[in-house]
Amino acid sequence: MAERQDPLLSYTFAREHGIVVLEMGEVAHVGAAGKSRAASLLEVRRALGIPLVVETLTPATFDRRLSEVYAVGAMEADAIEGEFSGENSLDTLVEGIPKAADLLEATDEAPVIRLINGLIAEAMKVRASDIHVEPFENRLSVRLRIDGVLQEIISLAGRIAPLLVSRIKVMARLDIAEKRLPQDGRLSLTIGGKALDVRVSTLPSQHGERVVMRLLDKTQGHLRLDQLGMEPRTLAALRTAIAAPNGIVLVTGPTGSGKTTTLYAALSELNDRTRNILTVEDPLEYALEGVGQTQVNVRVGMTFAAGLRAILRQDPDIVMVGEIRDPETAQIAVQASLTGHLVLSTVHTNSAISAVTRLRDMGVDSFLLAPTIKAIVAQRLVRRLCEDCKQPFAAGAVERKLLGLTDDAPVTLHKPVGCPACKGTGYRGRLGLYEIVVVHERLRTLVHDDASEHDLAAVAFQGTETLTQCGVRQVKNGVTSVEEVLRVVRQET
Repeated sequence: MAERQDPLLSYTFAREHGIVVLEMGEVAHVGAAGKSRAASLLEVRRALGIPLVVETLTPATFDRRLSEVYAVGAMEADAIEGEFSGENSLDTLVEGIPKAADLLEATDEAPVIRLINGLIAEAMKVRASDIHVEPFENRLSVRLRIDGVLQEIISLAGRIAPLLVSRIKVMARLDIAEKRLPQDGRLSLTIGGKALDVRVSTLPSQHGERVVMRLLDKTQGHLRLDQLGMEPRTLAALRTAIAAPNGIVLVTGPTGSGKTTTLYAALSELNDRTRNILTVEDPLEYALEGVGQTQVNVRVGMTFAAGLRAILRQDPDIVMVGEIRDPETAQIAVQASLTGHLVLSTVHTNSAISAVTRLRDMGVDSFLLAPTIKAIVAQRLVRRLCEDCKQPFAAGAVERKLLGLTDDAPVTLHKPVGCPACKGTGYRGRLGLYEIVVVHERLRTLVHDDASEHDLAAVAFQGTETLTQCGVRQVKNGVTSVEEVLRVVRQET
Protein backbone atom coordinates (compact mmCIF):
# COMPACT_ATOMS: atom_id res chain seq x y z
CA MET A 1 0.00 0.00 0.00
CA ALA A 2 1.35 3.40 -0.94
CA GLU A 3 2.47 5.63 1.88
CA ARG A 4 -0.10 8.27 2.71
CA GLN A 5 0.88 11.79 1.59
CA ASP A 6 -0.06 14.93 3.49
CA PRO A 7 -2.86 16.97 1.83
CA LEU A 8 -1.39 19.37 -0.74
CA LEU A 9 -3.87 22.17 -0.04
CA SER A 10 -4.59 23.58 3.38
CA TYR A 11 -7.86 22.40 4.90
CA THR A 12 -9.10 25.99 5.22
CA PHE A 13 -8.43 26.75 1.52
CA ALA A 14 -10.04 23.48 0.40
CA ARG A 15 -13.17 24.09 2.46
CA GLU A 16 -13.52 27.79 1.66
CA HIS A 17 -12.99 27.39 -2.11
CA GLY A 18 -14.73 24.02 -2.52
CA ILE A 19 -11.71 22.24 -4.04
CA VAL A 20 -10.07 19.02 -2.85
CA VAL A 21 -7.12 17.16 -4.42
CA LEU A 22 -8.23 13.54 -5.00
CA GLU A 23 -5.20 12.05 -6.77
CA MET A 24 -1.74 13.15 -7.93
CA GLY A 25 0.17 11.90 -10.97
CA GLU A 26 1.19 13.50 -14.24
CA VAL A 27 -1.99 15.47 -13.78
CA ALA A 28 -3.86 16.36 -10.60
CA HIS A 29 -7.40 15.03 -10.22
CA VAL A 30 -9.36 17.51 -8.13
CA GLY A 31 -12.93 17.52 -6.94
CA ALA A 32 -14.87 20.77 -7.03
CA ALA A 33 -18.12 21.51 -5.20
CA GLY A 34 -20.48 22.76 -7.88
CA LYS A 35 -18.94 25.28 -10.24
CA SER A 36 -15.84 26.58 -8.48
CA ARG A 37 -14.51 29.98 -9.43
CA ALA A 38 -11.92 29.99 -12.20
CA ALA A 39 -9.59 32.07 -10.03
CA SER A 40 -9.59 29.38 -7.36
CA LEU A 41 -8.75 26.64 -9.89
CA LEU A 42 -5.98 28.81 -11.35
CA GLU A 43 -4.53 29.23 -7.84
CA VAL A 44 -4.60 25.43 -7.33
CA ARG A 45 -2.94 24.92 -10.75
CA ARG A 46 -0.20 27.38 -9.79
CA ALA A 47 0.34 25.76 -6.36
CA LEU A 48 0.52 22.20 -7.69
CA GLY A 49 2.53 23.00 -10.80
CA ILE A 50 0.82 20.40 -13.00
CA PRO A 51 -2.34 20.34 -15.16
CA LEU A 52 -5.71 19.77 -13.48
CA VAL A 53 -8.52 17.35 -14.27
CA VAL A 54 -11.62 18.72 -12.54
CA GLU A 55 -14.49 16.50 -11.37
CA THR A 56 -17.69 18.25 -10.30
CA LEU A 57 -19.03 16.94 -6.99
CA THR A 58 -22.34 17.41 -5.25
CA PRO A 59 -22.09 19.28 -1.91
CA ALA A 60 -22.67 16.04 0.04
CA THR A 61 -20.02 14.15 -1.97
CA PHE A 62 -17.56 17.03 -1.60
CA ASP A 63 -17.98 17.05 2.20
CA ARG A 64 -17.41 13.28 2.30
CA ARG A 65 -14.27 13.43 0.14
CA LEU A 66 -12.97 16.43 2.12
CA SER A 67 -13.32 14.39 5.32
CA GLU A 68 -11.59 11.38 3.75
CA VAL A 69 -8.60 13.43 2.61
CA TYR A 70 -8.09 15.48 5.75
CA ALA A 71 -9.33 13.21 8.58
CA VAL A 72 -6.35 10.87 8.78
CA GLY A 73 -3.70 13.52 8.43
CA ALA A 74 -5.30 15.66 11.10
CA MET A 75 -4.53 13.40 13.99
CA GLU A 76 -1.33 11.43 13.59
CA ALA A 77 -0.22 9.59 16.72
CA ASP A 78 3.30 11.02 16.54
CA ALA A 79 1.88 14.51 16.18
CA ILE A 80 -0.35 14.04 19.20
CA GLU A 81 2.55 12.87 21.34
CA GLY A 82 4.82 15.58 19.98
CA GLU A 83 2.36 18.37 20.64
CA PHE A 84 2.34 17.58 24.32
CA SER A 85 5.96 16.84 25.09
CA GLY A 86 8.77 19.02 26.35
CA GLU A 87 7.68 22.59 27.00
CA ASN A 88 4.34 22.29 25.22
CA SER A 89 1.20 22.48 27.33
CA LEU A 90 -2.46 23.27 26.77
CA ASP A 91 -1.77 26.85 27.84
CA THR A 92 0.94 27.34 25.21
CA LEU A 93 -1.23 25.67 22.57
CA VAL A 94 -4.10 28.02 23.40
CA GLU A 95 -1.78 31.03 23.14
CA GLY A 96 -0.83 29.93 19.62
CA ILE A 97 -4.38 30.33 18.33
CA PRO A 98 -4.63 33.45 16.14
CA LYS A 99 -6.65 36.39 17.44
CA ALA A 100 -8.48 36.92 14.15
CA ALA A 101 -11.97 38.34 14.50
CA ASP A 102 -13.28 35.48 12.36
CA LEU A 103 -11.28 32.29 12.60
CA LEU A 104 -12.81 31.05 9.36
CA GLU A 105 -10.73 33.70 7.63
CA ALA A 106 -7.49 32.26 8.98
CA THR A 107 -5.26 30.67 6.34
CA ASP A 108 -3.48 28.39 8.78
CA GLU A 109 -5.55 25.83 10.68
CA ALA A 110 -2.47 24.31 12.35
CA PRO A 111 -3.02 25.99 15.77
CA VAL A 112 -6.47 24.43 16.10
CA ILE A 113 -5.13 21.04 15.03
CA ARG A 114 -2.39 21.35 17.62
CA LEU A 115 -4.98 22.25 20.25
CA ILE A 116 -7.06 19.15 19.47
CA ASN A 117 -3.92 17.00 19.51
CA GLY A 118 -2.98 18.53 22.84
CA LEU A 119 -6.43 17.83 24.31
CA ILE A 120 -6.21 14.17 23.36
CA ALA A 121 -2.65 13.92 24.64
CA GLU A 122 -3.64 15.53 27.95
CA ALA A 123 -6.67 13.21 28.24
CA MET A 124 -4.44 10.19 27.71
CA LYS A 125 -1.91 11.50 30.21
CA VAL A 126 -4.47 11.89 33.02
CA ARG A 127 -6.41 8.73 32.05
CA ALA A 128 -9.60 10.62 31.14
CA SER A 129 -12.48 8.65 29.67
CA ASP A 130 -14.24 11.55 27.91
CA ILE A 131 -13.49 14.99 26.47
CA HIS A 132 -16.43 17.45 26.59
CA VAL A 133 -16.36 20.46 24.25
CA GLU A 134 -19.18 22.77 25.32
CA PRO A 135 -19.95 26.15 23.66
CA PHE A 136 -21.70 28.84 25.70
CA GLU A 137 -22.70 32.40 24.82
CA ASN A 138 -19.30 34.01 25.35
CA ARG A 139 -16.90 31.13 25.93
CA LEU A 140 -15.99 27.56 25.06
CA SER A 141 -15.49 25.14 27.95
CA VAL A 142 -13.41 21.97 27.65
CA ARG A 143 -13.82 19.42 30.43
CA LEU A 144 -12.28 15.99 30.99
CA ARG A 145 -13.98 13.14 32.84
CA ILE A 146 -11.20 11.84 35.06
CA ASP A 147 -11.96 8.82 37.25
CA GLY A 148 -15.66 9.40 36.66
CA VAL A 149 -15.71 13.10 37.64
CA LEU A 150 -15.74 16.04 35.20
CA GLN A 151 -13.03 18.69 35.57
CA GLU A 152 -12.72 21.83 33.44
CA ILE A 153 -9.20 22.15 32.08
CA ILE A 154 -9.46 25.17 29.79
CA SER A 155 -11.95 27.94 29.00
CA LEU A 156 -11.55 29.57 25.58
CA ALA A 157 -13.10 32.50 23.74
CA GLY A 158 -16.44 31.63 22.18
CA ARG A 159 -15.19 32.53 18.69
CA ILE A 160 -13.00 29.40 18.71
CA ALA A 161 -15.95 27.01 19.04
CA PRO A 162 -17.07 26.81 15.36
CA LEU A 163 -13.63 25.98 13.97
CA LEU A 164 -12.74 23.56 16.78
CA VAL A 165 -16.01 21.66 16.39
CA SER A 166 -15.76 21.67 12.60
CA ARG A 167 -12.23 20.26 12.72
CA ILE A 168 -13.24 17.48 15.12
CA LYS A 169 -16.13 16.56 12.80
CA VAL A 170 -13.75 16.32 9.85
CA MET A 171 -11.48 14.00 11.83
CA ALA A 172 -14.44 11.74 12.67
CA ARG A 173 -15.72 11.82 9.07
CA LEU A 174 -18.97 13.55 10.02
CA ASP A 175 -21.01 15.89 7.84
CA ILE A 176 -19.54 19.31 8.60
CA ALA A 177 -22.42 21.07 6.85
CA GLU A 178 -25.09 19.45 9.05
CA LYS A 179 -25.41 21.40 12.28
CA ARG A 180 -29.09 20.80 13.08
CA LEU A 181 -28.99 17.08 13.82
CA PRO A 182 -26.95 14.94 16.25
CA GLN A 183 -24.19 12.89 14.63
CA ASP A 184 -21.99 10.01 15.73
CA GLY A 185 -18.58 9.10 14.37
CA ARG A 186 -15.45 7.20 15.26
CA LEU A 187 -11.71 7.23 14.65
CA SER A 188 -8.82 4.97 15.67
CA LEU A 189 -5.35 5.93 16.91
CA THR A 190 -2.21 4.28 18.19
CA ILE A 191 -0.42 6.39 20.79
CA GLY A 192 2.75 5.17 22.45
CA GLY A 193 2.04 1.64 21.25
CA LYS A 194 -1.43 1.75 22.82
CA ALA A 195 -4.44 1.29 20.52
CA LEU A 196 -7.17 3.84 21.15
CA ASP A 197 -10.65 4.26 19.71
CA VAL A 198 -12.30 7.68 19.92
CA ARG A 199 -16.09 7.81 19.72
CA VAL A 200 -17.34 11.26 18.69
CA SER A 201 -20.87 12.48 19.40
CA THR A 202 -22.21 15.89 18.40
CA LEU A 203 -25.40 17.53 19.68
CA PRO A 204 -26.93 20.86 18.58
CA SER A 205 -27.33 23.34 21.44
CA GLN A 206 -28.33 26.95 21.91
CA HIS A 207 -24.86 28.37 21.25
CA GLY A 208 -23.49 25.82 18.78
CA GLU A 209 -22.72 22.13 18.66
CA ARG A 210 -21.59 20.27 21.78
CA VAL A 211 -19.04 17.51 21.19
CA VAL A 212 -18.19 14.59 23.44
CA MET A 213 -15.22 12.40 22.55
CA ARG A 214 -15.11 9.10 24.43
CA LEU A 215 -11.64 7.54 24.60
CA LEU A 216 -11.74 3.75 24.52
CA ASP A 217 -8.49 2.04 25.45
CA LYS A 218 -8.62 -1.20 23.48
CA THR A 219 -6.59 -3.01 26.13
CA GLN A 220 -9.52 -2.60 28.54
CA GLY A 221 -11.53 -4.93 26.32
CA HIS A 222 -9.07 -7.74 26.99
CA LEU A 223 -9.08 -7.82 30.78
CA ARG A 224 -9.61 -11.14 32.51
CA LEU A 225 -12.20 -11.64 35.23
CA ASP A 226 -9.47 -12.05 37.83
CA GLN A 227 -8.11 -8.59 36.89
CA LEU A 228 -11.32 -6.75 37.78
CA GLY A 229 -10.67 -6.73 41.53
CA MET A 230 -13.58 -8.91 42.61
CA GLU A 231 -13.57 -10.49 46.05
CA PRO A 232 -12.64 -14.21 45.66
CA ARG A 233 -16.09 -15.54 46.57
CA THR A 234 -17.78 -13.14 44.14
CA LEU A 235 -15.37 -14.12 41.38
CA ALA A 236 -15.92 -17.85 42.02
CA ALA A 237 -19.69 -17.41 41.98
CA LEU A 238 -19.60 -15.50 38.68
CA ARG A 239 -17.35 -18.08 37.06
CA THR A 240 -19.73 -20.84 38.13
CA ALA A 241 -22.67 -18.93 36.64
CA ILE A 242 -21.07 -18.33 33.22
CA ALA A 243 -19.99 -21.97 33.07
CA ALA A 244 -23.66 -23.02 32.90
CA PRO A 245 -24.78 -24.37 29.50
CA ASN A 246 -27.86 -22.13 29.45
CA GLY A 247 -29.61 -19.39 31.39
CA ILE A 248 -29.21 -15.64 31.82
CA VAL A 249 -26.39 -13.80 33.61
CA LEU A 250 -27.04 -10.09 34.12
CA VAL A 251 -24.75 -7.19 35.03
CA THR A 252 -26.43 -4.07 36.42
CA GLY A 253 -25.34 -0.55 37.26
CA PRO A 254 -25.48 3.03 35.97
CA THR A 255 -23.79 4.30 32.81
CA GLY A 256 -20.01 4.29 33.16
CA SER A 257 -19.87 1.70 35.95
CA GLY A 258 -17.84 -0.83 33.93
CA LYS A 259 -20.62 -3.25 32.95
CA THR A 260 -19.34 -3.74 29.41
CA THR A 261 -15.80 -4.41 30.66
CA THR A 262 -17.14 -7.13 32.97
CA LEU A 263 -19.14 -8.75 30.16
CA TYR A 264 -16.15 -8.66 27.81
CA ALA A 265 -13.97 -10.25 30.50
CA ALA A 266 -16.55 -13.03 30.87
CA LEU A 267 -16.70 -13.57 27.10
CA SER A 268 -12.90 -13.68 26.87
CA GLU A 269 -12.86 -16.40 29.50
CA LEU A 270 -15.52 -18.40 27.63
CA ASN A 271 -13.89 -17.91 24.23
CA ASP A 272 -12.00 -21.20 23.90
CA ARG A 273 -12.70 -21.59 20.14
CA THR A 274 -15.05 -24.54 20.77
CA ARG A 275 -18.19 -22.40 21.06
CA ASN A 276 -19.94 -19.95 18.78
CA ILE A 277 -20.14 -16.62 20.64
CA LEU A 278 -22.21 -13.82 19.11
CA THR A 279 -23.00 -10.31 20.40
CA VAL A 280 -25.34 -7.46 19.51
CA GLU A 281 -24.14 -4.14 20.97
CA ASP A 282 -24.83 -0.41 20.93
CA PRO A 283 -22.22 0.88 20.51
CA LEU A 284 -19.65 -1.78 19.67
CA GLU A 285 -16.91 -0.66 22.05
CA TYR A 286 -14.06 -3.18 21.71
CA ALA A 287 -13.19 -5.81 19.12
CA LEU A 288 -12.91 -9.33 20.55
CA GLU A 289 -10.89 -11.83 18.51
CA GLY A 290 -12.95 -14.93 17.73
CA VAL A 291 -16.29 -13.36 18.71
CA GLY A 292 -18.95 -12.36 16.16
CA GLN A 293 -20.00 -8.80 17.04
CA THR A 294 -22.95 -6.92 15.54
CA GLN A 295 -23.68 -3.19 15.82
CA VAL A 296 -27.21 -1.93 16.52
CA ASN A 297 -28.48 0.45 13.82
CA VAL A 298 -31.97 1.67 14.66
CA ARG A 299 -32.24 3.78 11.48
CA VAL A 300 -32.35 0.63 9.34
CA GLY A 301 -34.39 -1.41 11.81
CA MET A 302 -31.45 -3.22 13.43
CA THR A 303 -32.63 -2.96 17.05
CA PHE A 304 -31.48 -5.11 19.96
CA ALA A 305 -34.55 -7.29 19.50
CA ALA A 306 -34.03 -7.65 15.73
CA GLY A 307 -30.32 -8.35 16.18
CA LEU A 308 -30.94 -10.92 18.91
CA ARG A 309 -33.58 -12.65 16.82
CA ALA A 310 -31.17 -12.77 13.88
CA ILE A 311 -28.14 -14.12 15.73
CA LEU A 312 -30.24 -16.89 17.26
CA ARG A 313 -30.47 -18.24 13.69
CA GLN A 314 -26.64 -18.33 13.53
CA ASP A 315 -26.32 -21.46 15.71
CA PRO A 316 -24.86 -19.66 18.75
CA ASP A 317 -23.78 -21.27 22.00
CA ILE A 318 -23.36 -18.01 23.90
CA VAL A 319 -25.16 -14.73 23.18
CA MET A 320 -24.29 -11.31 24.60
CA VAL A 321 -26.90 -8.54 24.32
CA GLY A 322 -25.53 -5.09 25.11
CA GLU A 323 -28.63 -4.09 27.07
CA ILE A 324 -32.12 -5.39 27.78
CA ARG A 325 -34.06 -2.15 27.45
CA ASP A 326 -37.50 -3.13 26.12
CA PRO A 327 -40.08 -5.92 26.59
CA GLU A 328 -39.40 -7.50 23.18
CA THR A 329 -35.67 -7.93 23.86
CA ALA A 330 -36.42 -9.27 27.34
CA GLN A 331 -38.87 -11.87 26.01
CA ILE A 332 -36.48 -13.05 23.27
CA ALA A 333 -33.57 -13.28 25.75
CA VAL A 334 -35.64 -15.43 28.11
CA GLN A 335 -36.80 -17.69 25.28
CA ALA A 336 -33.19 -18.02 24.05
CA SER A 337 -32.06 -19.15 27.52
CA LEU A 338 -34.89 -21.66 27.69
CA THR A 339 -33.83 -23.17 24.36
CA GLY A 340 -30.29 -23.98 25.47
CA HIS A 341 -28.34 -20.75 25.09
CA LEU A 342 -26.28 -18.88 27.66
CA VAL A 343 -27.31 -15.21 27.50
CA LEU A 344 -25.19 -12.41 28.98
CA SER A 345 -26.60 -8.91 29.18
CA THR A 346 -26.97 -5.69 31.20
CA VAL A 347 -29.93 -3.94 32.81
CA HIS A 348 -29.99 -0.39 34.19
CA THR A 349 -30.99 -0.86 37.84
CA ASN A 350 -29.59 0.31 41.18
CA SER A 351 -29.05 -3.13 42.68
CA ALA A 352 -28.80 -6.76 41.66
CA ILE A 353 -32.18 -7.77 43.10
CA SER A 354 -34.02 -4.89 41.43
CA ALA A 355 -33.11 -6.44 38.05
CA VAL A 356 -35.75 -9.10 38.77
CA THR A 357 -38.36 -6.40 39.35
CA ARG A 358 -37.26 -4.58 36.19
CA LEU A 359 -37.74 -7.68 34.04
CA ARG A 360 -41.14 -8.28 35.63
CA ASP A 361 -42.10 -4.71 34.76
CA MET A 362 -41.11 -5.46 31.15
CA GLY A 363 -43.73 -8.19 31.10
CA VAL A 364 -41.59 -11.30 31.65
CA ASP A 365 -43.59 -13.83 33.67
CA SER A 366 -42.13 -14.83 37.02
CA PHE A 367 -42.50 -18.54 36.22
CA LEU A 368 -40.15 -17.95 33.26
CA LEU A 369 -37.69 -15.76 35.19
CA ALA A 370 -37.24 -18.28 37.98
CA PRO A 371 -35.63 -21.07 35.93
CA THR A 372 -33.66 -18.82 33.55
CA ILE A 373 -31.73 -16.29 35.69
CA LYS A 374 -28.53 -17.87 37.01
CA ALA A 375 -26.80 -14.84 38.56
CA ILE A 376 -27.01 -11.04 38.73
CA VAL A 377 -23.97 -8.84 39.34
CA ALA A 378 -24.33 -5.20 40.43
CA GLN A 379 -21.28 -2.97 40.25
CA ARG A 380 -19.97 0.57 40.75
CA LEU A 381 -16.63 2.29 40.21
CA VAL A 382 -15.14 4.37 43.03
CA ARG A 383 -11.99 6.47 42.98
CA ARG A 384 -8.85 5.17 44.69
CA LEU A 385 -7.16 7.37 47.26
CA CYS A 386 -3.84 8.72 46.03
CA GLU A 387 -1.09 6.69 47.67
CA ASP A 388 1.24 9.70 47.73
CA CYS A 389 -0.96 11.99 49.81
CA LYS A 390 -3.78 10.09 51.55
CA GLN A 391 -3.92 10.92 55.24
CA PRO A 392 -4.90 8.56 58.09
CA PHE A 393 -7.37 9.64 60.76
CA ALA A 394 -9.33 8.01 63.57
CA ALA A 395 -12.95 7.29 62.64
CA GLY A 396 -15.32 9.59 64.55
CA ALA A 397 -18.96 9.11 65.47
CA VAL A 398 -20.23 10.14 62.04
CA GLU A 399 -17.93 7.77 60.16
CA ARG A 400 -18.67 4.91 62.57
CA LYS A 401 -22.39 5.35 62.03
CA LEU A 402 -22.03 5.50 58.24
CA LEU A 403 -19.89 2.37 58.27
CA GLY A 404 -22.19 0.54 60.64
CA LEU A 405 -19.51 0.07 63.34
CA THR A 406 -21.19 -0.86 66.62
CA ASP A 407 -18.21 -1.68 68.86
CA ASP A 408 -15.83 0.80 70.51
CA ALA A 409 -12.62 -0.55 68.97
CA PRO A 410 -10.55 2.23 67.35
CA VAL A 411 -10.61 2.26 63.54
CA THR A 412 -8.16 4.12 61.31
CA LEU A 413 -9.52 5.44 58.02
CA HIS A 414 -7.94 7.57 55.29
CA LYS A 415 -9.02 10.78 53.60
CA PRO A 416 -7.99 12.58 50.40
CA VAL A 417 -5.58 15.50 50.62
CA GLY A 418 -4.32 16.41 47.16
CA CYS A 419 -0.84 16.64 45.65
CA PRO A 420 0.80 17.16 42.23
CA ALA A 421 0.68 13.40 41.52
CA CYS A 422 -3.14 13.39 41.66
CA LYS A 423 -3.62 16.93 40.28
CA GLY A 424 -4.85 18.08 43.67
CA THR A 425 -7.90 15.78 43.72
CA GLY A 426 -6.69 13.32 46.37
CA TYR A 427 -7.63 10.40 44.12
CA ARG A 428 -5.82 8.49 41.39
CA GLY A 429 -7.38 5.59 39.50
CA ARG A 430 -10.54 3.62 40.23
CA LEU A 431 -11.61 0.24 41.57
CA GLY A 432 -14.79 -1.77 41.30
CA LEU A 433 -17.36 -2.54 43.97
CA TYR A 434 -19.39 -5.68 43.31
CA GLU A 435 -22.32 -7.62 44.68
CA ILE A 436 -23.58 -10.89 43.21
CA VAL A 437 -26.89 -12.66 43.61
CA VAL A 438 -26.77 -16.35 42.73
CA VAL A 439 -30.25 -17.71 42.10
CA HIS A 440 -30.29 -20.91 44.17
CA GLU A 441 -33.30 -23.14 44.80
CA ARG A 442 -34.81 -21.12 47.64
CA LEU A 443 -34.43 -17.83 45.81
CA ARG A 444 -35.82 -19.39 42.63
CA THR A 445 -38.97 -20.32 44.54
CA LEU A 446 -39.38 -16.76 45.79
CA VAL A 447 -38.94 -15.36 42.27
CA HIS A 448 -41.54 -17.83 40.99
CA ASP A 449 -43.96 -16.76 43.73
CA ASP A 450 -43.64 -13.02 42.94
CA ALA A 451 -41.92 -12.22 46.24
CA SER A 452 -41.16 -8.56 46.96
CA GLU A 453 -37.75 -7.03 46.38
CA HIS A 454 -37.22 -6.78 50.16
CA ASP A 455 -37.96 -10.48 50.69
CA LEU A 456 -35.69 -11.47 47.79
CA ALA A 457 -32.81 -9.39 49.18
CA ALA A 458 -33.20 -10.90 52.65
CA VAL A 459 -32.50 -14.35 51.20
CA ALA A 460 -30.08 -13.37 48.42
CA PHE A 461 -27.43 -11.76 50.62
CA GLN A 462 -27.12 -14.38 53.32
CA GLY A 463 -23.37 -14.96 53.44
CA THR A 464 -22.48 -12.58 50.57
CA GLU A 465 -21.57 -8.89 50.42
CA THR A 466 -23.87 -6.12 49.28
CA LEU A 467 -22.45 -3.16 47.34
CA THR A 468 -22.43 -1.08 50.50
CA GLN A 469 -20.62 -3.78 52.50
CA CYS A 470 -18.06 -4.12 49.72
CA GLY A 471 -17.50 -0.37 49.82
CA VAL A 472 -17.15 -0.40 53.63
CA ARG A 473 -14.52 -3.11 53.35
CA GLN A 474 -12.49 -1.02 50.88
CA VAL A 475 -12.79 2.03 53.16
CA LYS A 476 -11.48 0.02 56.11
CA ASN A 477 -8.62 -1.22 53.92
CA GLY A 478 -7.61 2.38 53.21
CA VAL A 479 -8.19 2.05 49.48
CA THR A 480 -10.95 4.65 49.17
CA SER A 481 -12.80 7.18 51.34
CA VAL A 482 -16.16 7.21 53.07
CA GLU A 483 -17.30 10.15 50.93
CA GLU A 484 -16.43 8.34 47.73
CA VAL A 485 -18.40 5.21 48.64
CA LEU A 486 -21.40 7.31 49.66
CA ARG A 487 -21.17 9.17 46.34
CA VAL A 488 -21.71 6.07 44.23
CA VAL A 489 -23.53 3.58 46.44
CA ARG A 490 -27.09 4.14 47.60
CA GLN A 491 -27.32 3.73 51.35
CA GLU A 492 -29.48 0.82 52.44
CA THR A 493 -32.30 1.66 54.78
